[in-house]
Amino acid sequence: MPSIGQRGNGSGRSRRLVNDINVVPYIDVMLVLLVIFMVTAPMMPPGVIDLPRAGKSNTRPDAYIELEVRASGELRLKSVNNADSQERRVARRELSDALQQLRAGSDIPVVVSGDKSVRYETIVEVMDELYRLNVPRVALMVKPSGN
Repeated sequence: MPSIGQRGNGSGRSRRLVNDINVVPYIDVMLVLLVIFMVTAPMMPPGVIDLPRAGKSNTRPDAYIELEVRASGELRLKSVNNADSQERRVARRELSDALQQLRAGSDIPVVVSGDKSVRYETIVEVMDELYRLNVPRVALMVKPSGN
């Protein structure tokens, strides 16, 4: 019968508790994951945006309203291919009334044509104003490529 100070195998040695963590299996798992990411990363498609090119549109609307933004910042509304083709200068605060008058409740699109020297911010502000006026179809007028 073993004495009280001894454990199990009777050799007289007691087992010590080990406080170390074996990290080798964790390193193996990390290396395997690293290899997997290195192999699959080149196969991922890059984030490329395919933008439309100017001049590729096949159809133009029959009738539309052109909103010109001149280099001086002046706005002009022009009704194109309508029975009442008219052009008039409008201030930004009058844009809503003038546009409603020209559209007359129809779903006629509005085309924004900005001078080359006009700041991009001005064009975005005009388009934002059209959005707030609930104009469902807005386009940008550009020069066709090759001209």
